[in-house]
Amino acid sequence: QVQLVESGGGLVQAGGSLRLSCAASRRTFSSYAMGWFRQAPGKEREFVVGISRSGGTSRYADYVKGRFTISRDNAKNTVYLQMNSLKFEDTAVYYCAARSGVVVTTTPGDYNYWGQGTQVTVSS
Repeated sequence: QVQLVESGGGLVQAGGSLRLSCAASRRTFSSYAMGWFRQAPGKEREFVVGISRSGGTSRYADYVKGRFTISRDNAKNTVYLQMNSLKFEDTAVYYCAARSGVVVTTTPGDYNYWGQGTQVTVSS
């Protein structure tokens, strides 16, 4: 069992930045590929970005490329999401998720553990 706790969400103006963190409970954190997903009201949960177990490979959704950056610190059991140049359409609840596999995938069903989510609101 892995418990994930997100933090860092909030209200920001368009063009601003936020940094989300996701802390994992287990020391085997480095065994999991990690992903960030988001869900806006009335929409399905969608993939944002994922990172491999070592941090050497990342995969971004087209709508965040060049604006968002994922990183992880396995010594601290934490994954980060740096979000720059935020847009109104980035408003959503952001979730981190852990996958006990090698490949970073974009499908929510591939992930075994989820955090409770953190709200990101971008004002236009």
